[in-house]
Amino acid sequence: MTIRRRLFIIGMLVLVTAMVMATQYAVTRLGYDYNIVHPSDGNLRFIGSDNASDNIRLLRISGTNGTTAALRLAFGNFSTNQSFTYSAAFGIVNEEQFPVNITHINVMSSNWTYMKIWLHGDRDADAHLNTTDPSTVYMFNNGTVVNVSNTTAWILAPGNNNASDMCSNVSDRANNSCNTTWDETAHVRFSRNNTNAVSNLSDYVWVQIEIEIEQVIDYSGQHTGIIYLYFEAETLP
Repeated sequence: MTIRRRLFIIGMLVLVTAMVMATQYAVTRLGYDYNIVHPSDGNLRFIGSDNASDNIRLLRISGTNGTTAALRLAFGNFSTNQSFTYSAAFGIVNEEQFPVNITHINVMSSNWTYMKIWLHGDRDADAHLNTTDPSTVYMFNNGTVVNVSNTTAWILAPGNNNASDMCSNVSDRANNSCNTTWDETAHVRFSRNNTNAVSNLSDYVWVQIEIEIEQVIDYSGQHTGIIYLYFEAETLP
């Protein structure tokens, strides 16, 4: 083999090796979209029911924007040695088209909460008494998460992506749905329907909150905090 042919072969090998090891660069685009909606109209949405002492829905907007807003629970004024129970402080409705599990609830505050929370199906029953409402699940006890994070407290059945209603038996929506009407004062959707919710059968559940003020308190004045609700869902592959 001549020197010229050897140099040609070596040059080709160098060229092929460079082509194999070359880095590729590309630019492409992918669009996306989503809507920011009112918390009463979301895929996992909150609705009001019970009224506070001012005769306005306990669940209401925080601020003055009635279209897109954060929500709050406005409990009003309490004093020592008092206990108030809201059996339907608010409701949770699933609009996703697959089941959603509620695992646990926690409350974060810089002060004492004096708060107990349950999930249950009977809107106007006291969830504290499970003989009155056997569906009750105790979730939070004044600083302690009762239903722990690795368990399922309640299964919200699949929704129908319609914020104007909720359903007690999703296998027959035509005969088991009721409206979630818009409250022009509190700027939330609400329901006073007394059809009981059942875990894994209904697309909604009621949240009971009890405020129990002791004789000895941490301090007088406004108490604020945030209620965290934890959800888990498994979708089909």
